[in-house]
Amino acid sequence: MNRFEPKIVAFLCNFCSYEGADRAGSSKLEVPPNIRSIRVMCSGRVEPEMVIEALTNGADGVLILGCHPGDCHFKEGNYKTLRRHSLLLRMLREFGIEPKRVRLDWVSASEGQKFAEVTNEMTEIVRSLGPLELTACR
Repeated sequence: MNRFEPKIVAFLCNFCSYEGADRAGSSKLEVPPNIRSIRVMCSGRVEPEMVIEALTNGADGVLILGCHPGDCHFKEGNYKTLRRHSLLLRMLREFGIEPKRVRLDWVSASEGQKFAEVTNEMTEIVRSLGPLELTACR
């Protein structure tokens, strides 16, 4: 029996989360191969449309990782992300997509261990949900 392996797109902010991912790798922490990272300058640049596009193009889940609130290099980018995330969750429910398929979290450059934990948790959650099956609207 083949075990379902989800595809997870991770939007990582340049200054914190991307560096946290790098720290996880250089520390040889176990990070699932299911994660496809996309480096963005700030989590505030991740539009809901980008998440929906990832899901409609084959991702089973999406992670949005940014700087901790108050530590954004662009001052308020992560607060914008937080507001957009709540809107995004409402959109997902309207589309019939389980909100657990999209996760927002904060990972700093020094938190390689947290990056590994978040990515492993997300992989297990999406694995338990199974493949994302979208039906086309006609």
